[in-house]
Amino acid sequence: MILHIVGARPQFIKLAPVVRAFNDVNLSCRVLHTGQHYDYSMSDLHFSTLGLHDPDVHLGIGSDSHAKQTAKMLEAIEAALTSLKPSLVIVYGDTNSTLAGALCSVKMGIPVAHVEAGVRSFDRSMPEEINRVLTDRIADYHFCPTRTSVDLLKAEGIPGILTGDVMYDALLAYEKISGDHPFRDPFVLA
Repeated sequence: MILHIVGARPQFIKLAPVVRAFNDVNLSCRVLHTGQHYDYSMSDLHFSTLGLHDPDVHLGIGSDSHAKQTAKMLEAIEAALTSLKPSLVIVYGDTNSTLAGALCSVKMGIPVAHVEAGVRSFDRSMPEEINRVLTDRIADYHFCPTRTSVDLLKAEGIPGILTGDVMYDALLAYEKISGDHPFRDPFVLA
């Protein structure tokens, strides 16, 4: 069984096309939600809107300092991994959930795949950059959104696989659910 570990709104969006692809080939997977984003509009709404089933495991961690939040996640994820016994863990992006999921899995001998690997800002003052770099160092599989991210990993001595951008896949798959909007003039969504 493959376990997806997510916890924040951008990860739910990235998760949706991957789960859909798994379902298309009858590949069994489960979803663990750390609860990093816990408000209805930041969490549950996205699962239902994107057609995802409720998470199989919801840790309900909530917010705290980066250190405390990550520590709580490590402890709770360890218990979940012990119970679920996945053959592979997939983590997404650059959140505390990403780092905690990858670190706990690796320490338990479970292979880790990182979706959105190789993305870099080169700004070590950003917690997300620390999460990205550390996750890429310990992951077994590195799924990169761009050729640049593959090249950046290669420069670090890490092999990356160019898979494309799951956020773009999500946009294409779910643009129909956006519905009517009041904007009549062209605009840029950034």
